Amino acid sequence: MPEDAAIMQVEERDALNEWVRLTSTDGYDFLVRRKVATGSGTLRNSLSAESSFSEALSNTSHTNERAVIVEKLCEYLSYKSLYEGAKKNEEIPDFQERVYPEISLELLVAADYYDT
Repeated sequence: MPEDAAIMQVEERDALNEWVRLTSTDGYDFLVRRKVATGSGTLRNSLSAESSFSEALSNTSHTNERAVIVEKLCEYLSYKSLYEGAKKNEEIPDFQERVYPEISLELLVAADYYDT
């Protein structure tokens, strides 16, 4: 019986860790699956269980970006996760069409920092 309780506790912890929160500088929170968030090298390192970063303990990453940039970052990471294993002959929509010209420079800097 105690073994079952320990297994359930591990499963509950894993279920809670399935989602991570990205917080923008203007106070908006974005919940994304951990698998999607780890498409970013920076987020992967900061959310890693082996790291001693506070982000790994709280499953929350405070970004230094506005909400509109964090939203596009989440959208791109989801896009990347979805089409990651696409076959060569599969048609993949162009992500560039989803980026507004007004935020393109700021988004480019964020993409460089988050290693996407």
